[in-house]
Amino acid sequence: MNYFAHGLRYLDRPYFLVGTAMPDFLSVVDRRVRMRVRNVEPFVTEVASHESELAAGVIQHLEDDRWFHKTRGFFEITGELTRLFRDHVAEDDRFRASFLGHVVSELLLDRVLMENHPGALDLYYEAWSQIDRELVEDSINRMSREQTDRLARGLRLFQQERFLYDYADSQRLLFRLNQVMKRVNLPPLTESTMTVFDAGEAIIRERWRELLPAEHFDLTNV
Repeated sequence: MNYFAHGLRYLDRPYFLVGTAMPDFLSVVDRRVRMRVRNVEPFVTEVASHESELAAGVIQHLEDDRWFHKTRGFFEITGELTRLFRDHVAEDDRFRASFLGHVVSELLLDRVLMENHPGALDLYYEAWSQIDRELVEDSINRMSREQTDRLARGLRLFQQERFLYDYADSQRLLFRLNQVMKRVNLPPLTESTMTVFDAGEAIIRERWRELLPAEHFDLTNV
């Protein structure tokens, strides 16, 4: 899952929502910092607090990733997109096709969810605007063995750039995806890749519930 899918069900719980983003977000802003269940769980308390909500969101992310990556839909759909990407990478570059099949499936799932829930992305960013960034950084440092001074700034940039809106447009999505490719030292993708986005979106639009089964991903109140 990507940011929007992780947070969609928690638009009215800002710190919980931001917690659902933390494991992936930290891999971008400071990959030394890892969220581990055993370190985070003690911060989920019965006493209501921003820190407890943040920790509960982190735990939710880790639990969601656990079942999401085990669904039959995930294996089949990422496999389909991997095969589509093989036409756009060198024949011997199976790793890149597999990596793209995984990543782009999650980005396009966010796109489909945004289209299914008009206005929800505005509420998502509104929730981010309500948090105390320094409090989040301090709390994450207490939950992790490693320390960071980059998180508060990263949270501010995330709120300013609002790059999730770019997922709706294939040209802008390609730009964002190439930022990821650069970060992991893989060559950039060409504009022909956008044909894969279109084909992949059609697959995910038809089968998104196989990625997000109702027993795990209840959208009743969204």
